[in-house]
Amino acid sequence: MKTTTRRPLSMAAAIFLTLQGGMAFAAASSTAPDTTQARLEASGNEPQNWITHHGSLSGQRFSTLSQINKGNIKNLKLAFTYAMGGIEGGGIWPHAGLEGTPIVEDGAMYITDGWGTIYKLDVREGSAKLVWKMNPKTEHDYPAAVTCCGINNRGVALWRDKVVSHTLDGRLIITDKKSGEITFQRQVSNVDNAEVITGAPLIVKNLAITGVAGGEYGIRGWVAATDLSTGKEVWRTYTIAAPGEKHGDSWADGHDAWKNGGGSTWVTGTFDPKQNLIYWGVGNPGPDWDNEFRPGDNLYTNSTIALDADTGEIKWHYQHTPNDPYDYDSVSENTIVDTIINGKQRKVVLHANRNGFAYAVDRTSGEFVWGTPFVDRVTWTKGLDPKTGKPLEYSANNKVQRYAVSSSRAQKEQPVCPGNMGGKNWPPTAYNPMLNLYYIPVIESCNIIITEETKAGTWKPREFWIGGGLRQHEPIYGSVTAIDATTGKIAGKYKTKYPMLGGILATKDLVFTARPEGTIVALDAKTLTEVWSYETGSGTNAPPVTYSVNGKQYIAILVGLGGAWPKWFVDGTKGLETLHPSSMLYVFAL
Repeated sequence: MKTTTRRPLSMAAAIFLTLQGGMAFAAASSTAPDTTQARLEASGNEPQNWITHHGSLSGQRFSTLSQINKGNIKNLKLAFTYAMGGIEGGGIWPHAGLEGTPIVEDGAMYITDGWGTIYKLDVREGSAKLVWKMNPKTEHDYPAAVTCCGINNRGVALWRDKVVSHTLDGRLIITDKKSGEITFQRQVSNVDNAEVITGAPLIVKNLAITGVAGGEYGIRGWVAATDLSTGKEVWRTYTIAAPGEKHGDSWADGHDAWKNGGGSTWVTGTFDPKQNLIYWGVGNPGPDWDNEFRPGDNLYTNSTIALDADTGEIKWHYQHTPNDPYDYDSVSENTIVDTIINGKQRKVVLHANRNGFAYAVDRTSGEFVWGTPFVDRVTWTKGLDPKTGKPLEYSANNKVQRYAVSSSRAQKEQPVCPGNMGGKNWPPTAYNPMLNLYYIPVIESCNIIITEETKAGTWKPREFWIGGGLRQHEPIYGSVTAIDATTGKIAGKYKTKYPMLGGILATKDLVFTARPEGTIVALDAKTLTEVWSYETGSGTNAPPVTYSVNGKQYIAILVGLGGAWPKWFVDGTKGLETLHPSSMLYVFAL
């Protein structure tokens, strides 16, 4: 499933590739603190910082900082704001949005706008002072024309004395922490083939791990590793099995459907150093709704995969929705948790899937542990097999699966819950290890799937490859739902008028998130009762973080609603269409 061969750059891609400052990455050029692998693996030892995308390589998005707590949360006030740029639109999108996670290291904050411009801010004095701004000069119209779900950039990673980032037009960029100068960049994805990059990099042992978006355009998905010391690609693992490869027979058609099989990987994964495994979610197969075009289980789509960090080899996989006809991709993060389940200590990954079920899977073997619905309505299946976690209707003998709601060429229009926005989309979950509670930003939706027959040989680069469409026929709402990781049972819900389009931060006794209409909230970690709120006046769909400088704790979040919502789901969220786009950093303190 992997190759170390670099394909030639396309003409459109090559014009963006530049080298500045050669390849001498290892020679430190600044006095900024080195962000080493040891520090990333032990990020819990420095809770004053938020030095990796999910706050830790485990993906828990949990902080032990407790200066801000349930007892004094009513006193939380706005400390400062910072106005960013990058709001302009491009391609099929009227404006960009903010979905990034701020990264904070020793009083330096790194944030990105939707076009991948990095802003380094000095936040040591309880304010934001711009240190430098790195504009990667992302081409606007060409990549944004094949970005299914918004102009987005979800943030940076830190490595030694450098900042690592991606751009929508498919580049991996290395920027000097001190000067803001680009020292190296390489083209990782092929934009001519609709491969764009929206996710933040994951740093694992001097490797930058990159995922790709573009499943709705018939790409063949992959995860790639770049050696940051040499700038060379080390491995590239494809998420669509080809004939002759392991599980290649899971594409049982006669017209090479695997070549345009989807399987995008656009949400940042997690890493377990003890297992030396990277856990990554894989998106839906293509064409999205016409599963008769691609008979078989379509591996490794709709799966969690565990990759050897050194070689990229897939050690195990767990597939949630085989032969998916609903666009229920499995790209969401896999949160690493050690806890007692059924009286036994287990090493698991927790995953909240777009199909409306949350899963615990043994992270050493891929064995199913528990699964539970976290949305109010699941109609596509009658439930999960308690032993395997597969949908009850699933049959290994059937090449085309027919679940409880039959989306097919014969029944061209069918209502299904959750809708294709999913019970949870990309916004990240959080886990409180002290309470064993797993917090999910939930989307409560149903829509009507329209299936159309796909003809072999009709795929064209940079054109939708979806086998139908959808119609939104009812309002979409949401919740923050807490699941007890030890039992898999729902422990509480905080209902919201609109779907949860932003991520979650957990502290010892609080949960922070933001509603899409622009309200930032804090909830009691046990009861999910709202205990604090702040109205920004602008839509929000980014995750919050917390950090501390000079002994003072802060909560930070980017505000600027974008993503897939403005184009594909606005009909289900009446009232949000009145919001004006913005691009702002909000930071709070006592």
